[in-house]
Amino acid sequence: MTPISLEAMAASIPDGASLALPPDNSLPSVALAKALIRRGAKGLRLIGVPISGFATDILIGAGCVAEVETSAVTLGEAGFAPRFTAALKEGRIRIRDATCPAMHTMLQAAEKGVPFMPLRGLIGSDILAHRPDWKVVESPFGTGEKIALLPALQPDVAAFHAVMADSAGNVWVGRRRECATLAHASRRVLVTVERVVEGNFLEDERLCPGAISATYVEAVAIAERGAQPAALLDEYGFDTEYVMAYARAARTEAGFAEWCARHVFDGRAVAAE
Repeated sequence: MTPISLEAMAASIPDGASLALPPDNSLPSVALAKALIRRGAKGLRLIGVPISGFATDILIGAGCVAEVETSAVTLGEAGFAPRFTAALKEGRIRIRDATCPAMHTMLQAAEKGVPFMPLRGLIGSDILAHRPDWKVVESPFGTGEKIALLPALQPDVAAFHAVMADSAGNVWVGRRRECATLAHASRRVLVTVERVVEGNFLEDERLCPGAISATYVEAVAIAERGAQPAALLDEYGFDTEYVMAYARAARTEAGFAEWCARHVFDGRAVAAE
């Protein structure tokens, strides 16, 4: 597989697409999020798997997002996600509230090719009142037990960052196997990587367990340090100072616009929406 450019990858995601992103502790492609901002993407329906973080917040701040489905949006130790919070208070985005097990369950249904899957733990919670698409039924096995049924969730696009891809198009995510579920469940999979190496991970006993087959990967783009400020397995750590500085700047729309001009547009002015 020949890598494409980061900008070409961003251009391939249409406005209004549902875009699934992993959280800050599981291989997010911040590089692709920034490329989408530079492209001027609009109306994206983000899916946080199972929660959302830095990439989601900057996309919201840049006016790229219409809807977020997730169980939380947070910057971790840096606190609340400021642009998400502002957009929510101002009514500029729609929220589809969920829980972490619910997000995984809906994706697993899509992965398995079934229309829904059952889930315990939701019965009696307030969240059911806000999710009419989640159904509570009685167990068909005559136990009298109530169970929630959640519909399959198939994102239009899944995007994440990996350490490396091989020349056959397989990508290596190490112990972050949840990215495999995301890849299996989604219609398209786009992956940014640190590097491309020769060989075939699926033929290597050590690398195969941490690899996602090229069967599921539509395109790969090289983006060095593409997960930053998130950590990337054993390659580099979480940049707490960077995220803290962002959280301070993004408290205001003007502060976010200044941050975005410096860190996304390389000094060229951009107005936050």
